[in-house]
Amino acid sequence: MPRIDGARLIADLKRMAEFGRYKTGVHRPMLSQPDIASRHWLAERMQEAGLEAVIDGVGNVIGRRPGDGPRLLVGSHSDTQPRGGWLDGVMGVIYGLELARAFRDDSALADVGIDVASWADEEGNFLSFLGSRSFVGELDEAEIAGARGRDDGATLPEALARCGLAGRPRLAIEPGRYAGYLEAHIEQGGYLESEGLRIGVVTSIVGIRAYRVAFTGTQNHAGTTPMPIRRDAGVALVRFCNRIYERFAELSGPRTVWTVGKIELQPGAPSIIPGRAEMMLQFRDADAAVLDRFEAAVHALAAEMNAAGPCPVELERTSDTAPTIMDAGFQKALADAAEAELPGGWMRMPSGAGHDAQILAHKLPAGMLFIPSIGGVSHHYSEDTAEADIVLGCQVFADAAARILRTG
Repeated sequence: MPRIDGARLIADLKRMAEFGRYKTGVHRPMLSQPDIASRHWLAERMQEAGLEAVIDGVGNVIGRRPGDGPRLLVGSHSDTQPRGGWLDGVMGVIYGLELARAFRDDSALADVGIDVASWADEEGNFLSFLGSRSFVGELDEAEIAGARGRDDGATLPEALARCGLAGRPRLAIEPGRYAGYLEAHIEQGGYLESEGLRIGVVTSIVGIRAYRVAFTGTQNHAGTTPMPIRRDAGVALVRFCNRIYERFAELSGPRTVWTVGKIELQPGAPSIIPGRAEMMLQFRDADAAVLDRFEAAVHALAAEMNAAGPCPVELERTSDTAPTIMDAGFQKALADAAEAELPGGWMRMPSGAGHDAQILAHKLPAGMLFIPSIGGVSHHYSEDTAEADIVLGCQVFADAAARILRTG
């Protein structure tokens, strides 16, 4: 089996964390200056590992092992959430780089190889899963042209041009090249840590549905408008939100989660009754039937509020990502590798977060490995994982990759 170099792995992760350093974490949104600098650094490291590296027309960094033998595609994303963690996403990219070097240096694996990818914009600064969707052929030019950045409002084509990527071709999956796709990630939750385990073999990735819920009232003076005649959109939003949380609790599965992550009142002044209010509602589960129940509840509660008044409710579904089951053979390879390296120290588990693996799974057998997150913290600069767990996870990951290529 290939042997990874733990010290080299940790050094590369720490070097990547310097691109956009923020306190103990990283602020590296897609197509920011630190992001572009990190992509060029990654391409150089891939070249040094014997891969043919390209940054494509949407910012994907893909390193291809020369030759004709079977290949496994390994990767994740290197862009981050605003003021996010140093491992979220990028750990899977550096795992891929380390696997490519370990396979290159193992004479018993000379006839197989690892291709490595850093997918563009998994975190959705412009478009969620931009890079992986482009690679599997699920992204058209019109969607690219219409996408705008969260920070400065620049269009995606403008941002690509600003970064020197305009006119580059978008790379696409090559039929027949790959035995499948593997991705490694920190758990971003606390299940592994709470169970005293060090490896998670992902069984499925949750589906995610999201809605914009808008309430229309009448903007008016906060001091002179009597309470009985008010049409306060903010009050309507709060009541709806409370009813949603109560109803969802009755319908949820064991790992269902739901969040109102953004609320906006217009015009948003202390002395003005809000004339419009919006909230962003998201719910997640690995079971499509649970998502269907939640969606039906949202529509039923909106209908009830519309019938009762006084503020009409409008629903707009803003995203719908289906749950994705990970390939059974890849799960077995990861489980066998974990058991060989760490008997009894691993578990099978679903992913509560979305990952590029769910997009690649549309075209390839796909699998995922998790390692623990300290305190279950992620999407925050304090996110961390023990270095020993990072190194162990990479070795299990390399063993599983070799098992897949040898049996596939």
